[in-house]
Amino acid sequence: MAESFLAWKAGKGADVHKAGTEDDGPEFLDLERELAVFLRRARASSGELAREVHPDLEPAAYGLLLRLEDAGTQRATDLAGYFGVGKATMSRQLRALEALGLIARSPDPIDGRASLVQLTEEGRNRFSRVRRARREQYVRKLATWDRAEIAELARLLHQLNALSGTEE
Repeated sequence: MAESFLAWKAGKGADVHKAGTEDDGPEFLDLERELAVFLRRARASSGELAREVHPDLEPAAYGLLLRLEDAGTQRATDLAGYFGVGKATMSRQLRALEALGLIARSPDPIDGRASLVQLTEEGRNRFSRVRRARREQYVRKLATWDRAEIAELARLLHQLNALSGTEE
């Protein structure tokens, strides 16, 4: 898709630099477009996945469950920092997850003011079921891709995510 767009732009003699600096190129326009589509679809997908875990779960909560499953017990402040949200936002999201029985909080033995958050057995079971189904979808959708391409996509997305919050 990006190549056909670039060919179209080149054929029209379009000036791709007028919106930004002279260092901008058509690849940045393509990147912006593809990320916008990707993010919109990801938000919709997160909502669907969250509802599969629990009908009352907010879309943003799926990512929280994913982080807790992958990283284990976390401080609420560390979760807020990881996702780049405020403590109040994280606290509200954690209260909702706790009310649904998907997470449990316990006092942090190192800092009594902080709490540690972990998945409950129910939360882990519900999340794992949905995550397995999600991975099966990835396997089906990317069946024609070489495993090295999938690994490269994951590596590039990790590299992009690592930039978040480092430059504003």
